[in-house]
Amino acid sequence: MKVAVLRDSASEIFCASLQAVDPAEAARRHLVCEGGHLMVDGASYPLDSIERILLVGAGKASGAMAEAIEGILGDRIADGLVTVTYGQSFSTRRVRLQEAGHPIPDDAGQRGAEAILSLLSSAGERDLVIALISGGGSALLPLPVAGVRLGDKQELTRQLLACGATIKEINVIRKHISRGKGGRLAAAAAPARLVALILSDVVGDPLDAIAAGPTAPDRSSFADAWAIIQKYDLERTAPLAVLRHMQAGLRGEAPETPKPQDPLFARVRNVIVGNNLQALKGAAARAKTLGLSPLILSSSVEGDTREVARVHAALAREVRATGNPLPPPACLISGGETTVTLRGKGKGGRNQEFVLAAALEIDGLQDVVVLSAGTDGADGLTDAAGAIADGTTVFRARSLGLDPVRLLDDNDSYHLFHRLGDLVVTGPTNTNVMDIRLILVG
Repeated sequence: MKVAVLRDSASEIFCASLQAVDPAEAARRHLVCEGGHLMVDGASYPLDSIERILLVGAGKASGAMAEAIEGILGDRIADGLVTVTYGQSFSTRRVRLQEAGHPIPDDAGQRGAEAILSLLSSAGERDLVIALISGGGSALLPLPVAGVRLGDKQELTRQLLACGATIKEINVIRKHISRGKGGRLAAAAAPARLVALILSDVVGDPLDAIAAGPTAPDRSSFADAWAIIQKYDLERTAPLAVLRHMQAGLRGEAPETPKPQDPLFARVRNVIVGNNLQALKGAAARAKTLGLSPLILSSSVEGDTREVARVHAALAREVRATGNPLPPPACLISGGETTVTLRGKGKGGRNQEFVLAAALEIDGLQDVVVLSAGTDGADGLTDAAGAIADGTTVFRARSLGLDPVRLLDDNDSYHLFHRLGDLVVTGPTNTNVMDIRLILVG
């Protein structure tokens, strides 16, 4: 297989991975109405025992799920509100849509969160709340605790992203300065029964980490949150109101998040409807139809983006040289979410940086292609989902007067791939299950 064919195959395989985690289809697979019962992942809810169905949610995939659920339940939904990112559009009648900012929360998101909690405050014991949760939900459901302003949360989020904190770490802190995260959305819905359909964007699918776990019990504590503040040396730069609230929590003067033993969770059912592994399996299936031998390495890859890129490039060289861990033509597939530590002032994201770092490692290799992209269609604060490269990328960049090493050092992968025409641009995909990385060897 020549490089042009491999590049086309990589794009097709990535599209197949997105199709495998279509949120509307995921919702339809896990929630059906039949014989007077609402069936949710095998659990039965007799419709005659339900007084009202309320639908709420937040996240990049939640609007698509809301549209699908409304198609199933129709006028049985008494009221609903879902917060989505700007520019997303869905056809719903019973469910209101609130557009808001991501990854930095904004006033629109706060208004949406307040309206959702207000709606849930009306829920009674015979009501059923359906919550649609997906990646991005944490930023889209911003409702700070008393004494902390939204601007404080915005500034703290910027600092955590810049220092390379993982999404798990960011969410531990968010849960402890929020009125909706860390199980507090479930608490707001009590005493109603609650079913949450969750599309996971976190390695390992921990319920308490996805969108900061609004419907799940929280095992983290103020002590954990404070340890993260210290780890990244933010005691001097984090907003004072946040630090004061953290200290109050450490002293027991601010309430902790609901814990697993809280009886409110006896009436809560959390269901994972899609995740990264599902996307990787979709990619593997399409690779096989294209004549490539697929191998899923892991759906749980984390760590420094550049180091992960070097390992993937080493695997490509090994496949080409020895036929291990599988002979070419091959497609190595991995998922998860790496982190970037900002050293420069350039533009890009973890996927573009991964591809640029890998391109330097495969420079000159024939018939090797690397693609990495975010399943949500966004990579960092750019209009690209990721990028694609091959063994000629470094040469082509230098022919245009670009220095790949300098641009990588400046975290400026976007401008290199933009000049080469090698950005992966999908627009919003309405799903979100972390990243997909593909190494194709012809």
